[in-house]
Amino acid sequence: MAVTKLEVVWEKRYVCPHCGRKLHYVEGDAVAVVDGRVDMNRTLPKYVCTSCKVYYRELLGSGYFEEYDMRDEVREKMASAAKAVQERAAKAAAAPAAAKPQRVVKPTGDLQPMILKREADGKCECPRCGDRMDFVEGQPVRIVDGKPDMENVMDHFHCPYCDSVFRRIATTDFFQYSEK
Repeated sequence: MAVTKLEVVWEKRYVCPHCGRKLHYVEGDAVAVVDGRVDMNRTLPKYVCTSCKVYYRELLGSGYFEEYDMRDEVREKMASAAKAVQERAAKAAAAPAAAKPQRVVKPTGDLQPMILKREADGKCECPRCGDRMDFVEGQPVRIVDGKPDMENVMDHFHCPYCDSVFRRIATTDFFQYSEK
């Protein structure tokens, strides 16, 4: 990824520094969640060279552009998908070894907001499966891979058996099931 100043042909129309062909302007897409994280880079416009298989994004309106290889973008998507498959396989392989007794897990649509109180050990009963849930105290925002991770910012309960999360509703004592 090299930073370059692109040659202007005519009013925001640029030429590829490698092959000399005109770059095609592509508007940014809507915000999307990729691998559980918000991808804001998709919202930025880019200038694409189809012959060189590269695209350029302007750096903070400076007139300088950063070069990205379109093949790298495809490789990153494939690598993240492969990583997700490996994680699921590892989780599935670890599940039979645990040998927990089977419990009935209620569907999330049947759960109403409820008051959950910590007991002396800092746990309470899970409304979905009846197992003991851990209380997770709110923590400051952490930066993970250059992006803010806000998963544990607010107090919540987490059930290790059914992997449910119950988050506090605003400033009340009520908790509601939340998807991760």
